[in-house]
Amino acid sequence: MEDLHVTGSWLIPASALHIHFARGGGPGGQNVNKLNTKAELRVLVTELGFPRPDVEARFRERFGTRITAAGEVLLVSQVNRSQAQNLEDCLLRLGEMLRASLIQPRVRRPTRPTKGSKERRLEAKKHRSDKLRNRGTED
Repeated sequence: MEDLHVTGSWLIPASALHIHFARGGGPGGQNVNKLNTKAELRVLVTELGFPRPDVEARFRERFGTRITAAGEVLLVSQVNRSQAQNLEDCLLRLGEMLRASLIQPRVRRPTRPTKGSKERRLEAKKHRSDKLRNRGTED
């Protein structure tokens, strides 16, 4: 297996990636019962070599449910009938997760409602209250 290239300068060595194969479930007939096609990828968070501390913090915040008590990121794939495809799926998902944690979220600046939106809201409230007030007045 080769190293995982996250970005041009961010590389995760193959020695940090621990792969285990097991029998997968789901469709596949006798193939499922005989072959170990399910791929489990484990990697310690400390071995991911984050470029900056804020990237690691975002990763832990966003994907904390995928981190085990031992501090490993656990990814499982059994969607394909082939060991190699399931392993490739795990590696792709890990790369996507790491690239997603590189993106810094935009800071939301609170805004005030415009004069027109306030007027429209009040007009809609008046319209609704008139409608409800006039409901039972049919003679």
